Amino acid sequence: MGLQLSHAEASASGPRAENQDALRRVTPVPELAASKGLLFAIADGVSQCADGGLAARSSLQALALDYYATPQTWAVAEALERLLSAQNRWLQANGGGQPLLTTLSALVLRGQHFTLAHVGDCRVYRWHQQQLQRITQDHVWEQSGMRHVLKRALGLDQHLVVDFLDGELRQGESFLMLSDGVWATLGDSAIAAILRDQPDLDSAVATLVSAAHLAGSQDNASALLVRVDALGEPSIGDALLHLRQWPLPPPLKPGQLFEGWQVEALLSQSQQSLLYRVRDEQQQAWLLKTLPAALHNDRAACQGLLSEEWLLRRVAGRHFPQVHGGTSRQYLYYLMREYPGRTLQQLFRHNGPLPLDQWQSLAERLLRAVGLLHRRQILHRDIKPDNLLLGDDGELRILDFGLAYCPGLSADPAHLLPGTPGYIAPEAFTGAQPSPQQDLYAVGVSLYYLLTGHYPHGEIEAFQRPRFGAAVPPGRYRPDLPHWLEQSLERGVCADPAQRYETAEEWLLALEQGERRSLSPRPRPLLEREPLKVWRGIALLALLLNLMLLLALLHR
Repeated sequence: MGLQLSHAEASASGPRAENQDALRRVTPVPELAASKGLLFAIADGVSQCADGGLAARSSLQALALDYYATPQTWAVAEALERLLSAQNRWLQANGGGQPLLTTLSALVLRGQHFTLAHVGDCRVYRWHQQQLQRITQDHVWEQSGMRHVLKRALGLDQHLVVDFLDGELRQGESFLMLSDGVWATLGDSAIAAILRDQPDLDSAVATLVSAAHLAGSQDNASALLVRVDALGEPSIGDALLHLRQWPLPPPLKPGQLFEGWQVEALLSQSQQSLLYRVRDEQQQAWLLKTLPAALHNDRAACQGLLSEEWLLRRVAGRHFPQVHGGTSRQYLYYLMREYPGRTLQQLFRHNGPLPLDQWQSLAERLLRAVGLLHRRQILHRDIKPDNLLLGDDGELRILDFGLAYCPGLSADPAHLLPGTPGYIAPEAFTGAQPSPQQDLYAVGVSLYYLLTGHYPHGEIEAFQRPRFGAAVPPGRYRPDLPHWLEQSLERGVCADPAQRYETAEEWLLALEQGERRSLSPRPRPLLEREPLKVWRGIALLALLLNLMLLLALLHR
């Protein structure tokens, strides 16, 4: 079952002529809700500025529209921070010389977690088992007489600072979002009493707003209440499996027509997957990936296949296989383009260690591809020469996303160590969380192997718990390596993640700068440029030394 919520809202202008509060809730289609969550937000425009109502309404409108347009693999907090920072700049630029200010609190509920972004003096509470807990801080000055003056708000400063809070949801709990027109008048005890007396959500928010004005509030009053009726799935794979209850395809035979695809051959079969070559009506070759019949009841395997396709669709580009866009399937499988070519492992077996110029070209393309993955918050976790395809079209593509991981969206059982042992980063053996540095380590080992035919820390077998020291310098196997390139590769395979490159882009820049240094004209030695002058100088110096020796002998 997906995340199930109930919600209600109420807002009233009170004695003021205009209501400058704004409320917003967005419940997208189920698949988008699984990755981006459900958004609830409250904003309170600052009445002393030029148009606080415009600032509040436009901020919530921009947030509601743009949040769901950000990449689905982005962390919730990252997406919210980028959008709120952009809105902060917009408010500063469009006030016509006058400040456009608003406070804002945004709550995203996804799966079994929540993320809260907050700036200003709206308040957000958790209500669970008859207990009220405030989970935001008021960004106002603490001095007496200034507690109504904001020190943080959208549009106030050039650099926006937002508070973020992440946590796990509890079934049956509620989140209450209030403008200061409610909480400043009622206080936490009265708010808790109303929630206790009014279990119906609509009645509760209406009572909170009306009670605030009856108690003398001179401000707009708004309340938004969200109750968690049922928790969602913990990962995107779980959510997709819930949305798509597909059976596995029957065994496919060459020549068979299956859902409009002409089956040509079974290319590979393992305990984890089946891979068929099929052709479309234009005779274009595609690869159909599914699971063997023995896994038809294996929930984790089904989740993994759906998650693999989902992630691949979100990294579309020249460095990754194209996934077929059709959605009319009745079975559990997905299709990706087949590209003629050879993996880098096959290339190595055929030709041996790569020439430096070819190696550097492939290294730069691989780092660009990995950088693109990481900017989308996706970790591959199985980078190795077998999964790097050099196509006949000249493109380098990263294959096999079966172990790919997206923080916040992917499940990651603690007892599993994903990847191929020789390419797994040292810290992963000790239980470290997946990180970009672990992918970069695998890139380093791959590049080291393709250049030397060896592993920097020796070959590691499955189930081994190795000890890591300093890597063997690659120059021991390749004396033709420039010193700068050897240093770059040693840093990439360093056992300490803090000593590796922080990003793929940093490593790429080091390679490009090193190449430029090696190609730039170096000053020629003086002996090469002016050999006659050098030898004349040496002869003159020798003559002077001889004369000095002669004079020394004559004075004895």
